[in-house]
Amino acid sequence: MKIEPIETERLRLRGFTPADAMFAIGIWNSPDTGEYLTDEPMETIAPAYLKRVEVLGEDEGCCYLIAEDKATGERVGTCSFIPKDGVYDIAYCVSKEHWRKGYATEMARGMRDYAKARGGKKLTILIFQGNDASVAVAKKLGCHVAAQRPYEKDGRMLTECRYEADL
Repeated sequence: MKIEPIETERLRLRGFTPADAMFAIGIWNSPDTGEYLTDEPMETIAPAYLKRVEVLGEDEGCCYLIAEDKATGERVGTCSFIPKDGVYDIAYCVSKEHWRKGYATEMARGMRDYAKARGGKKLTILIFQGNDASVAVAKKLGCHVAAQRPYEKDGRMLTECRYEADL
């Protein structure tokens, strides 16, 4: 799904391109930044997986975005949203070197504002229990836990919480 870039105070959330694939894989499949993502850690990247990631910008149902620092053009993270029936399910991930700078909150607020401006009625975020940083972002957006379910990752059981807020 393609959209015009979303501008925030410090970030530009722009459409995902094939050139962003290795950056995204480096975040999503890292043991550190991917700890609370559904993606599995990878030591080597299978060519078929790389090809699937390269075309995410063409996805019709999900809007995959790259968050860039407006001043430097440096990529600081990835984010996405799936709009369906007035509900915008958002996701965000910041590269480790940019943790604790408020980028996840800024990305999430940018997507929330985008959704609200387009008549969105509800925002949802799936967060694994224990991901305190992401829970803090959700709470800053006024979200609360609406549902929980068990989820197995790397042989361990986690609890996935669906946070939501009315827009």
